[in-house]
Amino acid sequence: MLAVKKLTGSPTILGREIRLMGNRFEISLVANDLAWADERIDSAINEINRVEKLLSTLTEDSKINEINRNAGIKPVYVDAEIYRLIDRSIQISELTHGTFDISYCAAPVQGKTSKNKANFTDYKNIVLDAAAQTVFLKSKDMRIGFSAISRGYAADRAKYILQMQDVSSGVINAGGDLLSWGLQPDNTPWTIATADPQQAGQPYANMNISNMAVATSVNAGHIAIDSKNTRNIDPASGFHVSEIKSVSIITPGAELADAMATPIIEMGINAGLYLINKLNQMACIIIDDHSRVYTSKDINLVA
Repeated sequence: MLAVKKLTGSPTILGREIRLMGNRFEISLVANDLAWADERIDSAINEINRVEKLLSTLTEDSKINEINRNAGIKPVYVDAEIYRLIDRSIQISELTHGTFDISYCAAPVQGKTSKNKANFTDYKNIVLDAAAQTVFLKSKDMRIGFSAISRGYAADRAKYILQMQDVSSGVINAGGDLLSWGLQPDNTPWTIATADPQQAGQPYANMNISNMAVATSVNAGHIAIDSKNTRNIDPASGFHVSEIKSVSIITPGAELADAMATPIIEMGINAGLYLINKLNQMACIIIDDHSRVYTSKDINLVA
């Protein structure tokens, strides 16, 4: 059943929390009819489950598995939805100079050169034929998977379903990644803190995210820099190079936000900000390992 998160008169915010795609999803709608909201949240959940099945590599009959089974053998016909998703993934790979890549290697590559290894994990070896609507992986040990964007894509699809059913305002919290549209019941914009109270302590908690998506990636493998760590030295300045602790991407679509967050960590602060500043309708917030905050040109955080 629905849980009332916040009472502000009528309408109010009604939400349901559920585990989907291995993550905690919370779908919240602005509504004044419990049964009406309940039916629409069911529809959103059904769509998320559909996307999970569509992109799964755990079921033998999935199209993604068929593509992977035929790697190095033959092209595989796919429906338009999967074709467009792979095409967009390749475009993001090109945009991020390969730091985002849906391809991976299915077998150990011991003894192989880095050049040979790249044959298995290089988006450039995913061959699309628009006329035939086919996908072909050049190497037999090459595979593709959508774990990096499936959650964002599912959130986008769920939002689409809800809007088609006249839901004019809401938030989808997909494991901490947020997608919002419309306004709160008091006609104020959604902020990161109102969309996800668990992020209320962040320096950007009060940022307006109405009609936007926010995806955050945390660098779980970063090494704290201290005087004994001599590997991270800028040879030009002699100073330690700070590493990124987390990146938050703000853009209208959850799929793109989801896809861009981790590549920015790999690219580093300067290169990451340079890329984001060149793009339209995209912004980012970077926090380094000293808790310093860096923002792209379109963000002005008020202390």
